Amino acid sequence: MIKSLAIIDDDEIFHLTVSKTIQLVKIDCKVKYFVNGEEAMSFLLTQIDIVDDLPEAIMLDINMPVMDGWEFMEEYAVKLKPRLKKPITVYMVSSSINDKDIERARKLSDISNYYVKPITENKIREIINNLN
Repeated sequence: MIKSLAIIDDDEIFHLTVSKTIQLVKIDCKVKYFVNGEEAMSFLLTQIDIVDDLPEAIMLDINMPVMDGWEFMEEYAVKLKPRLKKPITVYMVSSSINDKDIERARKLSDISNYYVKPITENKIREIINNLN
């Protein structure tokens, strides 16, 4: 069962929506929220050796200030993934329905799936079930 989830998205309404949806589907997990990729990367790198502090999954937005989702994935592949002591499943979650974004996400082996917002109860269940 998932213990921890990281949401990397600059939309605080999305943070609230995901939090409420997780409660509705009765999943007991800690959720950490970050408003951009740089904030999340900094946290993950400082916690890299504390396995219990690392999330099992990341829900990553594309368009954010400071460091967007694509830049985060570039750094993830180089700075983070080689040092991880447990797997982290990354899901791209965006309002973009642009075929170029969807195709780019599919080409990145570190992205497990691409979801278009809004995140529904069924999508949350699907994400959680894929981790089990």
